[in-house]
Amino acid sequence: MSILVDKRTRLLVQGITGREGLFHSAHMLDYGTRIVAGVTPGKGGEWVLEGKVPVFDTVAMAVEATGANCSVLFVPTRFAADAMLETAAAGIPLAVCITEGIPVQDMMRVRRMMDLKGTRLIGPNCPGLLTPGACKVGIIPGHIAEKGKIGLVSRSGTLTYEILYALKASGQGTSTCVGIGGDPINGTSFVDVLGMFEEDAHTEKVVLIGEIGGTDEEKAAEFISEQMTKPVVAFVAGRTAPPGKRMGHAGAIVEGGTGLASDKIRVLEAAGVKVAEHPEQIPELLQ
Repeated sequence: MSILVDKRTRLLVQGITGREGLFHSAHMLDYGTRIVAGVTPGKGGEWVLEGKVPVFDTVAMAVEATGANCSVLFVPTRFAADAMLETAAAGIPLAVCITEGIPVQDMMRVRRMMDLKGTRLIGPNCPGLLTPGACKVGIIPGHIAEKGKIGLVSRSGTLTYEILYALKASGQGTSTCVGIGGDPINGTSFVDVLGMFEEDAHTEKVVLIGEIGGTDEEKAAEFISEQMTKPVVAFVAGRTAPPGKRMGHAGAIVEGGTGLASDKIRVLEAAGVKVAEHPEQIPELLQ
């Protein structure tokens, strides 16, 4: 069992003919993901990946021809907001945006439209989704994870990879990994994903990877305390981050005394979450 993506996912790749889009599409296809179409304006009618995937000029045309129900975006920053709006307008229920550097004002407009259209957005500035053994949407390396019963949700791409591999090395597998991204405005929150894992009968435990900045971890702690029955283990990156300095993600910044790692750890522990001091401790805390 999994959340969001599985073997039935019919994937559309926006920006498939670009360098990044083509590279990662090949890896997704090799993993077993059903890529049914690509979209690059002006290149409709072409075929890529050794003639396995047709390219369309618009998302609407691709959806009509292939029945795509998920889109992943490898679109340059200046076009990414419009590409996400096109995804929502075409009625695709799930979009995963890998692109980083999208302005906050643009994301506010995109988020409003996607909410109106009923399209769930993962990202932007995220590594994507992985359901081991079934479907890979994005840039998470498939070989570092094995199928299992631990759900993983993370704001950090690099830590996601490290912890997936640590779980595999300890003999523990993953149901689905969701990289929600670290931008100030994104499409899916910790609370959203925690709710999905809580309802998934085949996810028994959950790992939450947070970082400094914002209040998402505090909201997650409240949700865990009030609504979750499954054990949650967490790690919060940025314990030593200096105030006012951005650390990697656009949302990873401590300002005005808020967003501190110490505050996030405190509220998570108060909610009954075991918080690791180092990522390597997570497999042990799960056991």
